[in-house]
Amino acid sequence: MPIIVDAHADIAWNMLKYGRDYTRSAEETRQLEAGGPAVANNDDTLLGWPDYQRGQVSVIFSTLYATPARWSKGENKTQVYKNFDEAHQLYREQLLTYHRMTDSTPDKFRLIASKRDLDLVLDHWQNPTPGSDGHPVGMVVLMEGAEGIRELSELDEWYELGVRLIGPAWVGTRYCGGWNEPGPLTSDGRKLLSAMAEHNFVLDLSHMDEQAAVEALDIYRGPIVGTHANCLSLLPNSPSNRHFSDRIIEGVIERDGVVGVVPFNSYLKVGWVAGKSERSEVSLGNVANHIDHICQIAGDALHAGIGSDFDGGFGLQSVPPEIETIADLQKLSSLLEARGYSETDIANILGGNWLARLRRDLP
Repeated sequence: MPIIVDAHADIAWNMLKYGRDYTRSAEETRQLEAGGPAVANNDDTLLGWPDYQRGQVSVIFSTLYATPARWSKGENKTQVYKNFDEAHQLYREQLLTYHRMTDSTPDKFRLIASKRDLDLVLDHWQNPTPGSDGHPVGMVVLMEGAEGIRELSELDEWYELGVRLIGPAWVGTRYCGGWNEPGPLTSDGRKLLSAMAEHNFVLDLSHMDEQAAVEALDIYRGPIVGTHANCLSLLPNSPSNRHFSDRIIEGVIERDGVVGVVPFNSYLKVGWVAGKSERSEVSLGNVANHIDHICQIAGDALHAGIGSDFDGGFGLQSVPPEIETIADLQKLSSLLEARGYSETDIANILGGNWLARLRRDLP
């Protein structure tokens, strides 16, 4: 099986909000959470270390994410912020959670902040230690929504603590328009991009409104990707600004970036609604369609990847029925092969493209 890289997983958010333990299998977590608030608010989990092992998921982009209070739903307010100081505090605690997690279980999870860190993780997968019962999953830290950055001078500390990618938006922020709250880059947003480039942070266009993303493609001097976004042209009449137009996909490709496709039914079929629509209305073939569309625009298979966003507000109940856990993303191989993709192409799409960018962009 090819190695999978998942470019988006809200691990710390789930740990701190719902108490999820990702050293367990998804099945064990489901049994423990049955009938509880985590499932009611976030569906059944799709993630767990044993599932990463079965699916050969060797690297994940682990997010720092919290919800602005105006978009908060439900009674659990543990990962909700009302101002920039609260956002900073929540993001920092999530980052320290990753440090504690990787320090306490280095056999299962390790932080990746450099090429050397990446090589050590991949070497373990390719040359397993005798007697080991699995491999460490590498975690590259991605800040989703930049309101945890109060002052630009704080970028030094975030970088030293291991953050390597920043997405300025979730919904709209003081930096730019975002999902459900459209708008361009702001003056603060342009200053943020300039400061990010000095550290060679990877800019994640996911969740940025098109106006902001177009300008960012034009002015940002560092590497650019879309960790988790689907193709607007395959979602006709979608009311959401969450998806990438062909213009944005072309811009990411021109910057030699990667777009990670999201296996979320609402992002695969317009009008699919959790709790009202059947899982069977969408299939894993829909995911392959979005991957193929990116490849057709690029003229090669070097710019498409996976950004599952699993457990990021949805789970088992909201993904194609072929998927029981993240390990089942390996099923994409046969679907892509049937469309004429070579073994090398498939290996690149499932993980190789993200690995190539990490090797290029990490210090």
